[in-house]
Order: sequence, then C-alpha cells, then structure tokens
Amino acid sequence: MAIRTKGIQRFLASADAQEGLGSAASPHLVESVMGEEKGEPGCSVKQLPGRLLLRAAELASRLNPVNEPVFGRMAAMAEGALLPTPLAAAIVTSKYWGPKPRKLSVSFMETTAPDLRRRIVSHLNAWAQFGCVEFVETSEVGQIRISRDLGGYWSYLGTDVLLIPHRLPTMNLQGFTMSTSDKEFIRVVRHEAGHTLGMPHEHMRRELVNRIDRQKAYDHFLRTQGWTPTTVDQQVLTPLEDASIMGTPPDQDSIMCYQLPGSITVDGKPIRGGVDINASDANFVGKIYPRIGGAPAVRNTRAESDWPESDDVQESDLLIEAA
Repeated sequence: MAIRTKGIQRFLASADAQEGLGSAASPHLVESVMGEEKGEPGCSVKQLPGRLLLRAAELASRLNPVNEPVFGRMAAMAEGALLPTPLAAAIVTSKYWGPKPRKLSVSFMETTAPDLRRRIVSHLNAWAQFGCVEFVETSEVGQIRISRDLGGYWSYLGTDVLLIPHRLPTMNLQGFTMSTSDKEFIRVVRHEAGHTLGMPHEHMRRELVNRIDRQKAYDHFLRTQGWTPTTVDQQVLTPLEDASIMGTPPDQDSIMCYQLPGSITVDGKPIRGGVDINASDANFVGKIYPRIGGAPAVRNTRAESDWPESDDVQESDLLIEAA
C-alpha cells in the first residue's frame, strides 16, 4: 500500500530500511468515487460537516497522538515559522485508531439475518490477521453502524465514526445480501473496512491521474454517476501535490485503489485497482496497527455529509470503547 504520510514516515523509517520499503504519499483532500463501466455503485469516503472538523482532529490526536500533523508538532520549534491555521491542520490530521489492541463494535441499521451479519463481519475482519484491530458484532449501538439501504458504498474515515450521531450509519453497503457474490464481499467490504481503519483512497496519485483523458472522464462519469464536469474535476482529476509525495510508486493493486476503465485513459489501459488485500496492504496495516509496539497514521480524505447541529455527538456519548 503506497499511501504513507510524513507523520508515518518517521515511525516506519527503521523498519523500511531493513525491509527495503519505500515511503509514499501524503493525503488527498477530495472525495473519490469510482464507477465502473456497468455503473455499479462507487465508493465515497465521507467527510464530517465543516463545523466538526476541528473537533474531529482533536479527538483523533487524543486517541492516537501520531495522527497530529507533523507541522502541528514541529512548527513551533522553528523560530519565525509560519504556523498553519487550525482548520488547515484539521484537514490533514490522520484518523488512525492507535497502536493498542482494539475491538471496534459493529451493529446493523436494518433488520439483518444472522448469517449475513456474520458474513459481513468476517470480511471486515480480513484485516485483523495482519494487525491488532478487530471488528466485533454487538446487540447495542455499535461504533461502526452498517446500512444496506442507502445509495452507494461508503464509510467515514477512521476515528471520524465516533462523531456520527448514533441514529445514523457510519458505513453503507448498498444492496448487499447473501446472494451477493464472494468476489463483491471481498472487493467492497474489505475496502470499506480499510476506510474505517483510517486508510484513504490510493488512486489520486499524479502518475495515475495523468493517465486519464479529461473529456472521456467527463463523459464516463456523467453516464455512470450523473456527475457534472466540475464534480469530475474535483473528485477524479485533481491529483495529490507532488511536494507532498514521499517517494514510492503508486500501488494500483492496493485494495484501497479503485478500478478505472481503459475507456477513459489516454493509453487505453485500465487502472487495475485492487480486488483484495495484497501483501503491501497487509504489511502496511501491520505497521500502523502493530501486534507489538508503536503506531503511525495516514491522513484525511473528503466528502460531504451533514445533520442538524442538535444531533452532534456529545463528549459524554462518544463510543470510544466497543460496547
């Protein structure tokens, strides 16, 4: 998996030197929703309402200090340094849960048969074999609340789920049933679990964006997602800044990289996208959620969501520990 921010870089340095691993990319700051030729639901990484960004950053840093942006910790040490605004710092705050062994409780918004609940949770836990984090079903209100009735496939990013009102889902798996193929359970549920663990999308690297034909992308996403050119510009054609990328090539086989069809690329070759957790993903999650030892973080991704301010989760109602 290629997305590694400067906040992670110091933590991984010694291990990477031994294993020959490179460093990688900083956060991308736009929602990414990728549709396929068939117009299947794409994936969104949901963003909190703007009023909660600062609170979410504070909570993420409290749960896992490595989530704090590098400039948040270091800028004050440089005399005359130009400090970022609190909002700018909030936007690039990572949302990883931290290094200690953790169980994330899972509940379902609609009546869901036991065999389907078990199947979904088992795929969420495909990540658990590589790190110290586990999803466990609860009969109470879960930290992770799954709906199958809303549109698309999406999740909030990492610790942001704690600020979602308890009456609302934190993940959506549109139309998933026991008839859904194993291939889709592997591709979609494990991908959304990655977002819940704090991992943003992988496919916004400049090298990949430069392969996309702009007009073909406009036509494709209008047909499959109903997007305007402005939305496509914001969600597909705006790459990561070169200055923020740490060095390794983009990993188009990561499960966090969505597929893009060859019909919209300049060379006619698709951006493959990952269909399951690969060795790089497994190695990465084992370092950010180590079974023994410390932890780092990846940064934020954006998409819009809102609810009445009166529904905001109060400090006393945060589901920090699994029910």
